[in-house]
Formats: sequence, C-alpha cells, structure tokens
Amino acid sequence: MNNYKEILKTTLIGFRPDFLYRNPILLITEISMVLSIFAILFNAAFQLTFSISYQEFYVAVVLLLFLTIFFANLGYAISEGQSRSIVDSLQKFRKESTANLITSEGTTVVLSSTLKKGDFVIVNRGEDIPMDGEVVEGNAYVSEANISGESRPVLKVLGDSVTGSTHLLTDTLKVRITSDPGETFIDKMIDLVKKSSRERTPNEIALTVLLSGFTLIFLMVVSVLYAESSYTGLVPNLIFLIVLFICLIPTTIGSLLTAIGIASVNRMSSFNVMAKSGRAVENAGDIDSIILDKTGTITMGDREAKEFYPASGISAEKFIRYCYASSINDQTREGMSIVKTCKGRLGDIDAQDFKDYEFIPFSAENKYSGITKGQDYVIKGSLRALENKFGIKDLSIEGICKQISSTGGTAIPVAAGGKFVGVIEMTDMLKPGIKERLELLHKMQIKTIMCTGDDEITAKQISSEAGIDEYVSNSSPEDKFNVVVNEKNKSRMVAMVGDGTNDAPALARADVGLAMNSGTPAAKDASNMIDLDNDPTKLIDIIFIGKQILITRGALTTFSFANDLSKYFVILPAVFSSFSFLSFLNVLDLTNPLLAITSALVFNTFIILVLIPMALKGVKFKPSSVSELLKRNIFVYGIGGLILPFIAIKLIYVALAFVGVGW
Repeated sequence: MNNYKEILKTTLIGFRPDFLYRNPILLITEISMVLSIFAILFNAAFQLTFSISYQEFYVAVVLLLFLTIFFANLGYAISEGQSRSIVDSLQKFRKESTANLITSEGTTVVLSSTLKKGDFVIVNRGEDIPMDGEVVEGNAYVSEANISGESRPVLKVLGDSVTGSTHLLTDTLKVRITSDPGETFIDKMIDLVKKSSRERTPNEIALTVLLSGFTLIFLMVVSVLYAESSYTGLVPNLIFLIVLFICLIPTTIGSLLTAIGIASVNRMSSFNVMAKSGRAVENAGDIDSIILDKTGTITMGDREAKEFYPASGISAEKFIRYCYASSINDQTREGMSIVKTCKGRLGDIDAQDFKDYEFIPFSAENKYSGITKGQDYVIKGSLRALENKFGIKDLSIEGICKQISSTGGTAIPVAAGGKFVGVIEMTDMLKPGIKERLELLHKMQIKTIMCTGDDEITAKQISSEAGIDEYVSNSSPEDKFNVVVNEKNKSRMVAMVGDGTNDAPALARADVGLAMNSGTPAAKDASNMIDLDNDPTKLIDIIFIGKQILITRGALTTFSFANDLSKYFVILPAVFSSFSFLSFLNVLDLTNPLLAITSALVFNTFIILVLIPMALKGVKFKPSSVSELLKRNIFVYGIGGLILPFIAIKLIYVALAFVGVGW
C-alpha cells in the first residue's frame, strides 16, 4: 500500500514546473492546460463560444490534458519506484557486525564500522565478512546469496575479492580491508542506482532536443494560424487550436522518454548487473566487437589436472612429486587441483620437505609459479615463459604440449634443475550453450575476439569449436588493451569482461567494461558495469538488453510520429470544419467536429497509459541484423502506428456517441 502511495505522490509532484522543465513537451502541455483554464474563466475576452455543449467540451479538454501529464508522470513514478525498491533491498545488506581486527598485540574484536582501508581481519567459519576486502591467506567457501541471489557457495582463494556482509561457510580467511566506511561495494551500488535513476543519457538528451525542435515548429504553426485567422476577421477558437497543437506535437514519446531511460538501468539491476551510468547501458546496444577471456567465459573455468606426462628419463612418481612441489603453495584453483590430483596418485606427500623453499606466485606478466631455494627450483608455467626464463628447449616436451593443445586441453610444462621434467595436462570444457549464444552475436553482426594465455594451438582449437571470429594466444594485459585500442581505431564500439587488476586498463578503455563482483577493486573501479553473479558470459546478455533498450526507444519514437500523422486527418478537418475544401481529409467521416476533436484527444491521452508497460519492460527483442531490425521497426511500429489511430479514434467516436456524448 505504501508503494502505491509513493507512486501517486511522485506522480502528483511531477506537475510542478521545476520537475517538468527537463521535459519541454510535458512542460508546454501543462502550460496549455493552464492557458485553457484561463481562457475558459475569461471566455469573453477570448471570444469563446460558451453554450452548454461547448462548456462540457472545454472541461473535457482540460481534464484530458491533465490526464496526459498524469499518465506521463505515472510512467516515471513507476520506474522511480522500481529504483527505490532496488535501493531499499541494497540498504538491507548494510548491517553492523563485529570483526577480529589484527593488531600488534594480537586480535581485537571491534565493530565493522570502525574498520578502515588497510586493516587486516580474521574471519572464522560461520561469521560475516565485516567489510569489502581481499583474501591474503587461506581459502574457504563464502555464501554470496544475499548479494547475487546465487545459493551455491563461492570458493575464495588468495587474491580474490570478498564483499562485506557475505557469510563465511567454511574454514578461516585472513582479509585485507580495501574500503573505508561509506565506500563499500554496497554503498557504491546504492549511489549508482540513485544517480542512474536521474541522469539522462546522451541519446535521450539528443532525442529530447529533436522533439523540442518539432514542438517549437508546431507552436509557430499554430501561432501563425491564430494570427492569420484574427487578421482575416475570423475569430479562432483558442481551445480548438490548443487541442490541435497538443495532438500535433509528439506527446507520446515525450511522455515516455524518461521512463524508458530509468527502466533500462532498472532492467540491468534486475539482471544482477549494476550499471554505473545510463550511458553504459546505451553503449551495450551499439557494441560492434566483444572481447572475451577463454577461461571462465568460453570454457567452464574450473581447470583440473587430468594427466601427468614425465619427460624422458624421469619416472612417473618423481614427476608427480615435482608437480606437487610446484603447486604446494599455489592457492589458485589450478594449483589446488594439481595438489589434489598428486595426492590422489601418490597418497599423502610430506609438505615439510619443501618448507624452506620460497614461493613464486603466478602473475599475468611472468606466466609461471613454483618454489625456489638458491639454485634449486621447481617451476611450472607456459612453455614460452619457461623457455625464455631458463633458456631451455626440449622438442619432445614441445610435441607433448602440441598434442594436448590439439584436443583443446591446456599444457603446463614443469622445469627443474635446468631442464624440463614433464608436462601437466589441464582440462576445461566449453560452457553449455556458449556456441549457440555466440551464434546470436554473429546474427547481430557483432565480432567476437577471444584473448587467452594459452598457446596458439589451444587457442585455435577452442575458437574453432566455439565459433569465435578471432583469437589472441599467449595474451598479456597489454595485448588485451591493444585489442581494445585497435578495434576502437576502426570506429567500432567495444565491450570486454575482466576481473583482475591487469584487466583494468582495457576495461577502462572499452565502451562497455564488465567487471566481476569477485574481481579486484581496480577492475571494478575501471569498469562501468559490475556483475553480482560473477558470470563472465553475462556480457552477452548485457548486449542483448542494450539492444532491446535502443529498439524500445526507436519503436516508441516511430510509433509516436506515425500516430501524429494519422491524427492530422482527424484534427485538421474538425478544427477547420468551416473550410469545406478540407473535407477530403475527413477520411473517417466524423460529422460532429467537437466529438471528433474529443475522440482524437482521448486517444492521444490514453495511448500513453497503454504504452507504459512496453516502455518499462521493453519491446520483445529477437537477435538479427540492423537492416532486419529496421524493417521490422518500420513495418510494425511505423505502419502499425499509422493504422491504429484511425481504428481507435473511430471506435472512441462511436462509443462516445453511443453513450450520449454529443456536446
């Protein structure tokens, strides 16, 4: 009930001129309503015909003008109400909790609101994560159901981002706090939704300027008609001219434009994607090229160790121990999978044998990880990275890598003691349905580019299997950035997805940058969209939503202008009924001018109410080329928009006459 009251309150507040000034069409409609009331009250001064029938007609005109503004404000109020609901749901996640703050004297229990960026906390099983942070030690499963709605827990490992108010289900994590109070992920999301609900996009502003231009032209036309009529000695009926003016200007799209803009951001939010601006949503609809990672986007992403291939002269058991040593401190999913598989093959391995070794973590720049102690080391990584680092080469190892890559697997060579000791085969599968979804992008003439750290053979195999247009193998963060720049230099709109700090430059340069909620703070700051579900393939859905939003605005604009053209054939012969030479325009044979004008104004008013659901939900979208979309838009909303008013106005005319409205 309170929601309905808020919507009604927002609708009525929308009549204030300081709210309407951003929408010139509605502002001038309200001015026309006020002028009509003024003319009725001082009818003698305006020489209005003032019989009983005309009085009822004048009151009906004022009421319909009021409803025109009311329905337009109603669409805005409903979309604003949806935004408030999103903000309210996010507000619920803001809750005070306790935290185990690490100090020089041990751990101290403090309130989460007192934590600041750079603090370290211990989060134990069953506790809420007190503030946004980054895992610096341990691995555990976290429930993010309150943020993403996904009931399946998420494994958090070293370097992963965690969100305040999510719940730790297993083990213990050491977390470095990455935000100050008031600057958390939820705080930013609340701020983004509030801002997005009020900011107009460049396309919306451009369309508003265009509509304002048409309105100004028709205002001049009606003013000239009034002046010419007065000059010839005929006394024009001011109310007639006001109705003519309102039906000439594009009130339909003008009334729904703001609601469409707000609803677009709300639609992204309902998809568990937070858009930082309406412009990002619009950009999604104009994308020409999409850059995708292989792991986690094209493939499942949970790469597991499948097989171990020792080099010549190395026993299988010794090589498995090398693999275990290279991954013993590796907290990535791949590293933990290798350790698990090694234990499965050999049973428990004594980790104490490697306690004095220094761990080398994997990075996108070096493309290897492992352990080292003086001149002794066990390192795993990409073939090229290990060849360059140690200056070693082994044709048999290269052959094994090519064989693994040819089947779509990932080959990870292992080096120790100045030579290659074998290759680990990691398996990953295409995500279910990814091939079909990429095919939909091709139907929309969107180019797909896959960036992967895998070698040329693996990249070629996966891209061929998935239907990718182009691929970049052995890619580095600089390569991703360069791909974005190269595509933009071709005057193409580019979208990409990322979650690491090394993805930040490319995310910032792309027209649509989608970061994962589990990604690093740098990635989330650089992007203009954040996916709460951590699903990289959602970038494809975002493009579909962006296309739908642009099509919705285009469809309603086409429909509005087509409607106006049809209404001319009703309004002009009725307003100028004394001019017999205009009778040929009266194709509907509406013999009562007052009733014809009323019928046209009723249609002009209530079509806004009918189209509000379409503006909020969007036009049904079927992936296809630009030319096909244009043809459909012209046929359905252009020709349909021309025909519908004739049918509807005739039916309204007959219905009004049937119930005895004759003026």
